[in-house]
Amino acid sequence: MPRTTNKQKKLHIKKGETVALTKAITSSKGLNPSMDRPKGYTARVLEVYPKQDKVLVEGVNVRFRHTKPNQQYPNGGRIEAERPIHISNVVPVDGNGNPTRIGRKRVEDPETGQGRWVRYAKTTGEELDS
Repeated sequence: MPRTTNKQKKLHIKKGETVALTKAITSSKGLNPSMDRPKGYTARVLEVYPKQDKVLVEGVNVRFRHTKPNQQYPNGGRIEAERPIHISNVVPVDGNGNPTRIGRKRVEDPETGQGRWVRYAKTTGEELDS
């Protein structure tokens, strides 16, 4: 059933989380083999792009960007920068450091009686949202 009121995408990854790669990410055309990342590599999420279903992961999918000379780079040249990868290629890591799937459950706040949705790790059952 399609969403009628809250049309915001619910992603299983948040900014600042530690994630593991579900498949190997290689550098383009083998230009920088030192930046190839194997399956299971863990890193921190720098940015999440919900509209494109992409995430920016630290040290993963590093590409060269060629720039003209400007104030910041007077000589111009090649600058290495991370590029986004699809969100399906990463999974969150639980407290033990193992990749896990995500579930959502509703918890009640004992002081106010208000309920809220939290994400939890399917492997250990611990809550990921604090």
